Amino acid sequence: MLSPDEPSMSDWRPLTGELAASVLGYGPRLVFVHGFTQTSESWKPIATRLARGGYESIVVDAPGHGGSGDVRVDLGTAAEMLTMMCGPAVYIGYSMGGRLCLHAATMFARDVRGLVLVGATPGIADEVERDTRRAADDQLADHIERVGVEAFLDEWLAQPLFAGLVVDGAQRADRLRNSAAGLASSLRLSGTGAQASLWPRLEAATMPILAVAGERDQKYFGIGREMADAAPAARFEMIPGAGHAAHLQDPNAMCDLLQRWLLEIKW
Repeated sequence: MLSPDEPSMSDWRPLTGELAASVLGYGPRLVFVHGFTQTSESWKPIATRLARGGYESIVVDAPGHGGSGDVRVDLGTAAEMLTMMCGPAVYIGYSMGGRLCLHAATMFARDVRGLVLVGATPGIADEVERDTRRAADDQLADHIERVGVEAFLDEWLAQPLFAGLVVDGAQRADRLRNSAAGLASSLRLSGTGAQASLWPRLEAATMPILAVAGERDQKYFGIGREMADAAPAARFEMIPGAGHAAHLQDPNAMCDLLQRWLLEIKW
């Protein structure tokens, strides 16, 4: 049971800015950004627990999602919006949200006191592969607009990438708050094919970086280790037994890992 002064899920308050966001707690600031088809609600269980531990947690709806569904910008512009409204903080992002936070770290380093990347990538280094991925993302965006969010969500979550992930009724309903137009815009403007590779910029990212991947997420497990090798103050950690959405499959392990790492870094 919570004591009267401990923050709970009902205590979230809105944060003013160009992106929809809410804040809970007081202390060193943490900013959480979700993955594609999700909203800021997906991070709230972990963000709430950290707020109870003495942090100020901010959860943000990325462009094209949730309360930011009508925002149509690329990752660079989104990173500027994010850092302008959130300021100095540790930025924590999953998948698409990780790529957004990594843009913030490479463009506005003074505001990024630390960086946590869960199942994320700095992009595709090979230009031909990147062009191929961009074309695939554009086709997928067209498909979303044709079939609608509900049918697309069934297809999206059926991918092997999300094997083992259980999405309950409330989580599915939250994803269904997104619009086909918003998700399609996110893919076209902020998909992996649309972004320039940030691999060459990792060596200049001197803030503490924690790269995280699920044990069963082979692709991002490898990418996470490569990022940890490339950035000077980075390390890689694995969530045992989890897949791509490691923080959703094992939120307790993710939260414990974050709490340990946050105590180690210098703000």
